[in-house]
Amino acid sequence: MFSKICIAEFVMMCICSLCHLDFDSTLVPSENTLFHWAQRNAEYIVPLYCFDPRHYVGTYNFNLPKTGPFRLHFLLNSIKDLRNTLRSKGSNLVVRRGKPEEVVADLIKQLGSVSSVAFHEEVTSEELNVEKRVKEVCARMKVKVHTCWGSTLYHRDDLPFHHISRLPDVYTQFRKAVETQSRVRPVFPTPETLNPLPPGLEEGDIPTAADLEQPEPVADSRSAFPCSGGESPALERLKHYFWDTNLVASYKETRNGLIGVDYSTKFAPWLAMGCISPRYIYHQIQQYERERTANQSTYWVIFELLWRDYFKFVAVKYGNRLFQIKGLQDKHVPWKLDMKLFDAWKEGRTGVPFVDANMRELAMTGFMSNRGRQNVASFLTKDLGLDWRLGAEWFEYLLIDYDVCSNYGNWLYSAGIGNDPRENRKFNMIKQGLDYDNNGDYVRQWVPELQRIRGGDVHTPWALSSAALSHAEVSLGETYPAPVVVAPEWNRHFNKKPVGSGVGPSARGKKGPSHTPKQHRDRGIDFYFSKSKNL
Repeated sequence: MFSKICIAEFVMMCICSLCHLDFDSTLVPSENTLFHWAQRNAEYIVPLYCFDPRHYVGTYNFNLPKTGPFRLHFLLNSIKDLRNTLRSKGSNLVVRRGKPEEVVADLIKQLGSVSSVAFHEEVTSEELNVEKRVKEVCARMKVKVHTCWGSTLYHRDDLPFHHISRLPDVYTQFRKAVETQSRVRPVFPTPETLNPLPPGLEEGDIPTAADLEQPEPVADSRSAFPCSGGESPALERLKHYFWDTNLVASYKETRNGLIGVDYSTKFAPWLAMGCISPRYIYHQIQQYERERTANQSTYWVIFELLWRDYFKFVAVKYGNRLFQIKGLQDKHVPWKLDMKLFDAWKEGRTGVPFVDANMRELAMTGFMSNRGRQNVASFLTKDLGLDWRLGAEWFEYLLIDYDVCSNYGNWLYSAGIGNDPRENRKFNMIKQGLDYDNNGDYVRQWVPELQRIRGGDVHTPWALSSAALSHAEVSLGETYPAPVVVAPEWNRHFNKKPVGSGVGPSARGKKGPSHTPKQHRDRGIDFYFSKSKNL
């Protein structure tokens, strides 16, 4: 009936953490190579999104929930925004619930004359397995398959390595090579109109969380990411952060903050879901540097985008070793499986306030700062000695910005079995807390049972006198846990707290500073390059 129909298949291949069939390009029509290819090669286009039931089961190793309420909510908003965008251009988004290989087969049968099925290539096993099944369906039904590479700043074919096996195992070497020998491809112009759906094809309802048997998230006014999913909010965020406020020009100084929306770009959730392209951000940075200013902060946004690229290419190089207990280094570590300790960590009940504050923020909002992630990962692997995959799968469940390659790559890095050139990197929880939350405002925001402990003392309640604890209405082991561990190196920092510690509300107020203290602004750089192991 229809001579040329291209099913553009937008399938999330593991919405948890970026196991997906390239969200980056699938949810942004203006930058999606598939759309531009389909426009040239098909009379009708069927943009398709499948809610795969495999995304709503347990994780691979520990059967933890796989898709958390905040990410699902963000996804549903992204799908609604994408549908609205496609409608405005004369198309629509077809939504189905089911396994992509089965949905595609049903649509090919229903439409009768499909020329091609197109999708973006992914790199990790769950996504690759779905790709394989879709290709088998198409081969059986004599339909061509067209694939594209997407989601990274630098295209895979433009890397300055003859083969992916030559990819450096150290980020700095990768960064220097691509910055000097590769180029970022331009973004595609936004099409004014798109080829329509075939006549008579039903768009399908966008399910609710209840339809997917998932809980609705509860909004929290303290959230550092009170944002909606979709390309439209992503573009508005970029406009705000770049052009309306010039915050990007001070990004490097504020990026290690803990409180508020504007201490960092907050692009990660939209990047992970494919609502905005890293190439679009890059070219906006280039324009900003031409028209406003170019400095270390504007460069540092690109530096972070390169980390995202690097972990994806690491996944291409190492395959399933990304998920294996010995990691990329094939290194045996006697990890523990103490579920009582793990429960204390994930619920923010370790008795170490800086860790607990971060874990509670994650549980209650789906978001955690970059600084927080580094610390809680180090605490789980180095202080508790727990299997790093427990932490990786918990992040997979809860993070709004879960990206499979970045999540597992970072956990391997923290566990000392990934791409870190320095062995035995360990964060000092007390030093880190005092460096980045020296007045304790962040801890008091998320650990209200300690709110009457003023100043930096809030980071070490077990070191306070019985009288001070009583005055603060804190009873260790009752109103707040005693610490599950006290590392010996923490003691060096007990007496380095800011002047004015005591009992009562913070002079800075409930919200506290949303910036990084000046003396610690470059600590993010130290994390990557410093030779000091006392972090």
